[in-house]
Amino acid sequence: MHELLGLVQLDWLADRYPSQLSGGQRQRIALARALAVEPKVLLLDEPFGALDAKVRKELRRWLRRLHDELHVTSNFVTHDQEEALEVADRVLLMNKGNIEKIGSPQDVWDHPASPFVYGFLGDVNLFHGRAHEGEMLIGADQHAIRLESPEHGQVQDAKAFAYVRPQDLDVTRYTSGTAHTGIVAKLTRAIVVGPVARLELEPVEAGLFGKDAVIEAQLSASQYRQQDFKEGETLVLTPRKARVFVEG
Repeated sequence: MHELLGLVQLDWLADRYPSQLSGGQRQRIALARALAVEPKVLLLDEPFGALDAKVRKELRRWLRRLHDELHVTSNFVTHDQEEALEVADRVLLMNKGNIEKIGSPQDVWDHPASPFVYGFLGDVNLFHGRAHEGEMLIGADQHAIRLESPEHGQVQDAKAFAYVRPQDLDVTRYTSGTAHTGIVAKLTRAIVVGPVARLELEPVEAGLFGKDAVIEAQLSASQYRQQDFKEGETLVLTPRKARVFVEG
């Protein structure tokens, strides 16, 4: 047993009672008990669900190292997207009992197989429009945006929607009298924490995006300061990358 405690880096707590352990330490002890029977497959059902964010992050890093050392096949169930992408070699996403996507963390992130997968993997903006012969049109008149969607080259004037991650939006300042190709929106809130600036914007043409629509964009904090954007200012958003799905 002492060897197992050493494996989970808690041998120095061998004489403690369960009530004297922290939540993270109890989770490690539980894993040591599971490893005691030398399992061929380890089943972990949301093992870090009740812990705070910092402890979860530390335990994910520790579990990854332990797994690399023991080479035990593990099934790790979680509703935390970041946790799944950080811990796993392969990720399986399920929706209502059906498998939507299987692949490496990078493959799942780069090539979502369905709207559910795209929407599930973190923050994302949803835009509606029309798809026609390999392009999707968002908006109207001089502010319309055309997104290339060669995978829909045979589609003829069909309803479509596009997912755009906040970090895939270019943000520029709106200049009156200048022809802008992009989504014109008002900056309602800027949240700058550490190296990242998260922007919340309301589209000027609200009818195209639905009532109370909010668009999220993400910049580096240094970019945000250099641009000197102000809350209440009108900006222009242009997607650099999008994933288009055709309705029906």
